Amino acid sequence: MRLAFAAVAAVALGTAVRAQPAATAGPGPAAPVAVVGPGGGPVSTGALAPGANSFTEGQARARIEARGFSDVTDLREDDRGIWHAVARHGGRRVEVMLDYRGNIASK
Repeated sequence: MRLAFAAVAAVALGTAVRAQPAATAGPGPAAPVAVVGPGGGPVSTGALAPGANSFTEGQARARIEARGFSDVTDLREDDRGIWHAVARHGGRRVEVMLDYRGNIASK
């Protein structure tokens, strides 16, 4: 019985692996290392949302620092409404981004 179940599982897994789309050539967008929502928990989408940003520079800096980033420099808002900065987190320098919903990503 176990052997039959293992065989069915192996066939199903093999089919699922073959059904995956082929990787495309060329560089794609860099994936964030970590994305946290306004409550400090992880965001399941792993993506920041562009949109009209209602944060001032001071509010953006405060939100980034509240998530454990320090030494926030080069803070600027892009044309999609996402704030970008360089900061220190876990002893290393990282790029950090903040979207209009308060989600933060770093890479």
